[in-house]
Amino acid sequence: MKAFLLAGGHGTRLKPLTDNIPKCLLPVCGTPMLQIWFDLCRRHGVDEILINLHSNAEAVRQFVEESKEGLTVHLFEEERLLGSAGTLLANRHWIRDEASFWVFYADVLTTADMNLMMDFHRRLGQIATIGVYEVPDPTRCGIVQIDQEGIVRSFVEKPTVAFSHLAFSGIMLATPLLLDAIPDRSPVDLGFHVLPQLVGRIAAYRISDFLIDIGTVETYRIAQLTWPGLSCTKRTMAHD
Repeated sequence: MKAFLLAGGHGTRLKPLTDNIPKCLLPVCGTPMLQIWFDLCRRHGVDEILINLHSNAEAVRQFVEESKEGLTVHLFEEERLLGSAGTLLANRHWIRDEASFWVFYADVLTTADMNLMMDFHRRLGQIATIGVYEVPDPTRCGIVQIDQEGIVRSFVEKPTVAFSHLAFSGIMLATPLLLDAIPDRSPVDLGFHVLPQLVGRIAAYRISDFLIDIGTVETYRIAQLTWPGLSCTKRTMAHD
């Protein structure tokens, strides 16, 4: 199975940690985040990955060459960042014949069982299934409301008024139909420009396992203290 691993961001909010190292290679408990994602992919039957590159691209290239054992890894360097949805659209030929494909944000770490999310996605049969989790501060995330069947009924990126504490986790399972909803603009973002337009046609899978979005120096510090490692399959602590 194929997965996009989105890793091209500047890591501005993680400075000075990202002055000389790309965000995706920052170590968590001694292991680079990209290595953790490689291990997650191997565990869940993902054998082909496309990683977008931008800042410090050469360091990522070298790491991938040394660490990709068992995986086919394609590197897509963006001279100018295309946005999370733009990367997908620019590589639509790569997944056009797939029944479904994963999208992972490389700065998210989780112990979630992706096979359970896949089962959920297949049962509901929507254009895409997004992983969601509870967050303390909804104004910093893409926030959703879902119905009793698990269908997304509202999606707002970084709302000024909190209407829910369920946030998009940066983990998504999609069909190629998702690409038809990406507007022709650049950069183009999943949270701002795509997922809000698919309300009623995408599902939400609740992740209660450990999940943390490492977007700031503070959340990076929390990750060092709380990351249980992939040997842990169930843990209900979550941080934003």
